Amino acid sequence: MPEIAEGENVCSRGPLSFPPSLTDQRFPYISVARCVHFLQLHLVGKTIARVTAIDDANVFGKAGTSASEFEKAIRGKRVVSAGRQGKYFWITFDRPPHAVMHLGMTGWVHIKGDRTAYTNYYKKMKEGEADMWPPKYWKFQLETEGNPKVEVAYTDPRRFGRVRLVDCPGQDIRRHSPLKENGPDPVADLDVFTQGYLEKRMKSRHVPIKALLLDQSHISGIGNWVADEVLYQARVHPEQYCDDFGDDEIGRIYDSIRDVCQTAVDKLGDSDEFPDHWLFNHRWGKGGKNGGSSVHPNGEKLAFLTVGGRTSCYAPSRQKKTGRVVASVKEEPLEEASAAAPPKTKGKARKKAVEKEESDADEPPPAKKRRGGAKRADSAAASKEKSKVKTELDVVPESSSGGLDSGRRRSSRLRK
Repeated sequence: MPEIAEGENVCSRGPLSFPPSLTDQRFPYISVARCVHFLQLHLVGKTIARVTAIDDANVFGKAGTSASEFEKAIRGKRVVSAGRQGKYFWITFDRPPHAVMHLGMTGWVHIKGDRTAYTNYYKKMKEGEADMWPPKYWKFQLETEGNPKVEVAYTDPRRFGRVRLVDCPGQDIRRHSPLKENGPDPVADLDVFTQGYLEKRMKSRHVPIKALLLDQSHISGIGNWVADEVLYQARVHPEQYCDDFGDDEIGRIYDSIRDVCQTAVDKLGDSDEFPDHWLFNHRWGKGGKNGGSSVHPNGEKLAFLTVGGRTSCYAPSRQKKTGRVVASVKEEPLEEASAAAPPKTKGKARKKAVEKEESDADEPPPAKKRRGGAKRADSAAASKEKSKVKTELDVVPESSSGGLDSGRRRSSRLRK
């Protein structure tokens, strides 16, 4: 994305976000656009007079810096621009180093005197809490010179965000880590993110299409619910291999990426304004009396897929397989998923569902555990034969005489 220069109107580039206990949904990519919007409106062109940071081993330390280094690096500098790429955003100054940040799950940028977040953030606050300064969970705050001065604070309750310093010319910031490792932004980088670019990436890989969309090295910013929405609108099965699509399907996927991302940004992240036909509006409850719909208003039943620890919501009747899919897909209808789940409460359940899905998109799948039989094989030589017998009896196939229950009875008798 080109950097946002002083005076540029970026109202169409961003939405809002909010701390976990107060949010209805999390939009890491879109939240970044909103933060950049407010930084451009209030901070670009100003000089930093004072800055205070709290040392945090996660927020600063895991990004290779410290609170004191951050304070020293930006104090007295003039803010030249603000920009974003996917889930990262930055502030460039009149001289390096510059600040590159990531909101993580719960990070946010606050401006004193302006309500930068989603309306529900403030509705759920206690009286007077919205005007408290500095806000809770702040990691750094700064003030500018001049009158009126501008006060900015970065908050992060769960400390998954990152604040780092990048020493390079401001105009080259995207050529340096961590930005250079990320692909083009589907809203801001239209000169790079073309249908031809997407087709080339899809044909060069052999992974499920959803996995490709979530890979930030190919496309910046797409998280779990956005990927599901894209594939739902494109009528594409989420676990079909990305190199097994025809030209028409690739075109639908590209158009859907552009439409979903642009619409979400244009609506400033306000889910109440999302189109009624979007999967987003009907996916969170997992069915049940109080748990939301398991059927789209158009009659399409919804289901979950789990592959490699990642969860996808889709409509089987709409998103049909037209090529090869991952063999290990585990499908779970929403109606069945709701049976073991507690009834949804409007705030907490939906928040947790969205946070879990976004964390699924950003975290690697869990490591596979060794099976019990493998562990027994490593035991002392004296118990090898016993372990072997038990293991064989434990894996009697369902198709054997008497079925699975019969196999378990035989196993029990022989162990005596």
